[in-house]
Amino acid sequence: MDPIATHSFQLERICQAQLDRFAQELAFVVRPGDLVLLQGDLGAGKTTFARALIRALADDPEHEVPSPTFTLVQTYETGRVALSHFDLYRLSSPEELDELGFEHLLARGAVLVEWPQRAFDRLPAERLEVSLEEPGDGDLVTRNMRVEGHGEWADRSQRLQAMHQLIRDAGYDGDKVQLSALAGDASTRRYGRLARSTCTPRTALLMDWPRQADGPPVRDGLPYSQIAKLAEDVRPFLAVARALLENDLSAPKILAADIEDGFIVLEDLGELCYAEALAAGIKQEDLWRDAVNVLLSLRPVAADQPLLVGNGETHLLPRLHRTILEIETELVPDWLWEAVHGRQPPEAERHRFQSIWTPIFSQILAEPTGWMLRDYHSPNLLLLADREGARRAGIIDFQDALQGPAAYDLVSLLQDARLDVAAELESKLLAYYCAKAAAMDASFDEARFRFIYAALGAQRNSKILGIFARLARRDGKNRYLAHLPRIWGYLERNLSHPKLGALAQWYEDAFPASVRTHTISV
Repeated sequence: MDPIATHSFQLERICQAQLDRFAQELAFVVRPGDLVLLQGDLGAGKTTFARALIRALADDPEHEVPSPTFTLVQTYETGRVALSHFDLYRLSSPEELDELGFEHLLARGAVLVEWPQRAFDRLPAERLEVSLEEPGDGDLVTRNMRVEGHGEWADRSQRLQAMHQLIRDAGYDGDKVQLSALAGDASTRRYGRLARSTCTPRTALLMDWPRQADGPPVRDGLPYSQIAKLAEDVRPFLAVARALLENDLSAPKILAADIEDGFIVLEDLGELCYAEALAAGIKQEDLWRDAVNVLLSLRPVAADQPLLVGNGETHLLPRLHRTILEIETELVPDWLWEAVHGRQPPEAERHRFQSIWTPIFSQILAEPTGWMLRDYHSPNLLLLADREGARRAGIIDFQDALQGPAAYDLVSLLQDARLDVAAELESKLLAYYCAKAAAMDASFDEARFRFIYAALGAQRNSKILGIFARLARRDGKNRYLAHLPRIWGYLERNLSHPKLGALAQWYEDAFPASVRTHTISV
C-alpha cells in the first residue's frame, strides 16, 4: 500500500494574538467530516487554541467554551459546521471512543481532539495535526507551531499555509487582526472579512477559490463549465477587475493574490447591495441609473484585447457562441416542462422550440461584440455613496465575462431576477441608454438594439425559469420558486416584440397563462 500523502509547515515564535488568528484561519477552511488533532504538553496552549477555533466558527468572541476534560466531549452547533471537541486525557481505553459516539459525530460534523495519542490506533489517518510547544529558551510568551496534513489534508494544509502567507503579504498580520467567514452562496468561492483596529484600510476581503475539477460531460464530450465558458480559477477575475479599474469603474482593488493556490485579498466595497439600499430608502431609479451608466462607460472599451492578469499572463474574454445560448434555453424543455406538466415534452415540441430559436440566435450572434459582464444584476451591485457618477455602482462577480452583445447586461439589470423592476422604469432607463448610446456612436441602430434586447431578454428569462425549476426539483431549493411570477412577467414583456411572435406562440401553446401561476411539482 502506498504511504498516505503528507504536508507540513512550521510557524516560529507566534504570540497569543497570532495563535488566535491562525485558529480563525483554520476555522475558515474547516468543513464537515474534518478531523483536527491538537498535540502538546500540559500548558502548551491546546485548550486556548481550541477555544479560539470554536469561537471563530461560532462567530462570537465571547462564546462559552467549557473544557471537556471531565465530560470528555463537548458539542457545538455553530451555524457553519457542527463541531465536537474531545479531550482524551482521561480516556481509560481507546474503545471508549465508541461509547462517546466518535464515528457518529465525525460523520455529522468536524471533530477537534486534544491528547489524541491516547487513541491514535482508533483515529482515522485522514487528519490535520497541530502541535504546540514552547521555543525552549525560556520564552514563555510565544509558541512554535507545527501543522501537518495527512491524506486529503496534505493538499489542504498546503493551501492553508499559502493562505496564511498571503494574509501576511497583504499587511494583515498585526496583533489586532481578525478573520471572520462571510455567508456564501452556492458558488465554489468562499469569502472572509479581514478586520484590523488600526491602520487604513481597516477591512479587506479574502477570496478562497480553489481550481475546480471538471464536471461530467453534458454535450460533445465537454462539461458544462467549458461549454458555458465559466471561469475555472482566479485568473479571469483578476484580469477583469484590473480592466474595470483601469476604466475608472468600481471593481474591488486587488491587494494581494496567490494565483496558483487560488487566494485573493481584495478591497472591501462594503455590504450595501442594491436590495439593502432599496430597503434603506434609496430611490430605485437612481441606483439603476448608476448601473446603466457603468454599461455606457464600457461601450467604447474594446473587449477583444488581451487583459493583463498581473503576473505576466493575459486573459482573453471568450466569445458568446451558439452552444451557450442553446444549452441555456434548453433548460425549458429539459426541466420546466416536466415541472409544470409532470412529464417530458413530446419530441415534436422540443424540436419546434429549438427551430424557433435558431434564427433568433443567428441574429444575436451577428451583433458587434462588446463587454458582457454576464451576471450584472442587483445581487452583484453595491451602492458606494461616497463616489460619483458610474463609480457609485460597486461591481462584483464578473469573472465569467464574455465578448457579446451590449444589450445582454442591460436586460440582466432592467429585468432583475431577484427584484421587481416596473415596466415603466425599465422603459425609461432603456430609452435613457439608447439616447446616450446614440450620442456616443452615430451608427447606433436603436430599433435593432431594442430587438436584440428583447431577444436576449427572452433567452435569459427562459434560462432562469429552467434553472429555478431545476433547483427546486433536483436540489430541493424551493425558495427560488417565489421568483417565478416575476420571471414570467419579464418574459411576457420580451415576447411582445413583433419579431418574436413565433416564440410567443410556442410559449402560449406550451405554457398558457392558466398554468404559469401553478405551483411547480417538486
